[in-house]
Amino acid sequence: MNLDKLQNWLQENGMDVAYVSSPTTINYFTGFITDPEERIFKLFAFKDAEPFLFCPALNYEEAKASAWDGDVIGYLDSEDPWSKIAEEIKKRTKDYQNWAIEKNGLTVAHYQALHAQFPDSDFSKDLSDFIAHIRLFKTESELVKLRKAGEEADFAFQIGFEALRNGVTERAVVSQIEYQLKLQKGVMQTSFDTIVQAGPNAANPHQGPSMNTVKPNELVLFDLGTMHEGYASDSSRTVAYGEPTDKMREIYEVNRTAQQAAIDAAKPGMTASELDGVARKIITDAGYGEYFIHRLGHGIGMEVHEFPSIANGNDVVLEEGMCFSIEPGIYIPGFAGVRIEDCGVLTKEGFKPFTHTSKELKVLPVKE
Repeated sequence: MNLDKLQNWLQENGMDVAYVSSPTTINYFTGFITDPEERIFKLFAFKDAEPFLFCPALNYEEAKASAWDGDVIGYLDSEDPWSKIAEEIKKRTKDYQNWAIEKNGLTVAHYQALHAQFPDSDFSKDLSDFIAHIRLFKTESELVKLRKAGEEADFAFQIGFEALRNGVTERAVVSQIEYQLKLQKGVMQTSFDTIVQAGPNAANPHQGPSMNTVKPNELVLFDLGTMHEGYASDSSRTVAYGEPTDKMREIYEVNRTAQQAAIDAAKPGMTASELDGVARKIITDAGYGEYFIHRLGHGIGMEVHEFPSIANGNDVVLEEGMCFSIEPGIYIPGFAGVRIEDCGVLTKEGFKPFTHTSKELKVLPVKE
């Protein structure tokens, strides 16, 4: 169990209590997730006592019926959650001097409320790096969910491509993608806000969709993903709507070659920086290096952006079981943008993508 890893870490590091505050991390350790909104949803684990999940009374029955088989403590809106948490901890253990917390996800307000209940305790130990490390290596059951999310992304591309026509707005195409994901696949959550960018808009990689309309003979960039049983997909494709110019074909082919070269080169034992360099060199040698303005990739799992960063200067060694994206891009302001992205898992045989939509330049017919 993942929680065993946390309890072992507490013992090895001389910690008494782990305070897990990120809903995603709670899901990783318990199999249960909810959005508590402004209410309190936390997991408490101990070096030598039974853990408990703390949640609003609104979510109590849902948590009890989930995969989590430990104690669930609920609280009413009329109760003080922090005093109830302190009471529950003190029932379980006398050792609560040394705490490990997720510094990346703990608000100042929650820290102050917790510290008020345990004024003599030390909250300086950070859990974040440990959690990032154990989430790096995906189990087969996790990979099944990531592959399913990839299948949903492939479906979404086909809907998006079919939705392109003269005068349709980027936002209307996004609406059609997300509607059909819900209607045909039962997907209720995308992993991030779906991006569709046509023509020069695609040169701004994270601008998002606007009321800009699709016009003949330009490139259209799609960046999308879904959540499947708590695991994310993230993939990008760029297509031509109508006949592209020679320059558009050129930057597309340079980017496609760079992405495929990085996929082919990825292997255990190389560094993230070395992998980034494979794609970056091809784009730079073709004269477009200044237009590749982001890292090659990022980790993926329960969150769309996880450790490691596949970036120049990052010497983390890539290992079997790591999942990450390979997504070079070329963005020429005022002209066009191209990005091709697949997430996948690194195996001893190489990089195995979760998405399989063709990466040959697709030239779509103009439709009125």
